[in-house]
Amino acid sequence: MWDYTDKVKDLYKNPRNVGTIENADAVGEVGSIVCGDALTLYLKIEDDVIKDAKFQTFGCGSAIASSSALTEMIKGKKVEEAEKITNRDIADFLGGLPEQKMHCSVLGREALDKALANWRGIELGDAHEVEGEIICQCFGVTDTLIRKVIRENHLKTVEDVTNYTKAGGACGSCIPKIEDILNDELKNEPRVAAEPAVKKPLSNIRRIQLVEETITDVIRPILQKDGGNIELIDVEGKTVTVALRGNCAHCMVSDVTLKNLVQEKLREFVEDDIEVVEAR
Repeated sequence: MWDYTDKVKDLYKNPRNVGTIENADAVGEVGSIVCGDALTLYLKIEDDVIKDAKFQTFGCGSAIASSSALTEMIKGKKVEEAEKITNRDIADFLGGLPEQKMHCSVLGREALDKALANWRGIELGDAHEVEGEIICQCFGVTDTLIRKVIRENHLKTVEDVTNYTKAGGACGSCIPKIEDILNDELKNEPRVAAEPAVKKPLSNIRRIQLVEETITDVIRPILQKDGGNIELIDVEGKTVTVALRGNCAHCMVSDVTLKNLVQEKLREFVEDDIEVVEAR
């Protein structure tokens, strides 16, 4: 079961800006009900300012929450400001999304792109060179979208691409093509990443979420192989307090496990200056 933030739960149960805008200045439609996720975004734009934004969506709770978050984020913003919003910004606004649900934030960003193109009189659906080649027939995902999402989110694996776009998540026949695109993008990454980038500091909520995910998905399975376990006790700033359980609780080298496994994995997947201490 995925762990959703309170913000996601709130916007799913009480979504903002649901509906349509009569005589909308811009409309962006993405996805398909057949594929499981569909979103239509309506914008009212005056003097290059997004005065109103509404949406209709078919999808899971994360899709509803992401769509609602997007409309809240862009209302009152100038078009040029709204265009800078990334799918990661949408996820951060929600306090984070499970990796398997990041495609919902991408759907919102894609709808915004199409709506603003529509406002400018550009019909993306009629331009193959803009839309790109469809790689995943099951979900209608193009190579253009896959490449964009890889670059913006620094994706490294096919599983990442599936989490962020759904491509490859059904029949799997497109996975070799996704691998080719991924390898091509990773090959060019050093050149693209030559300019120094400022790393965005983690919010407390995001840090806690990543710590919980890393313990659950990475650390605990390793310990359980030897009859051990681990319990997260507290996260205070960058200090993570844990308790070793099972065989690990009585192990003579538990200190080594804490530093060489638990701390190193948290530094790899969360932040490189995380400190792990054992509950006493």
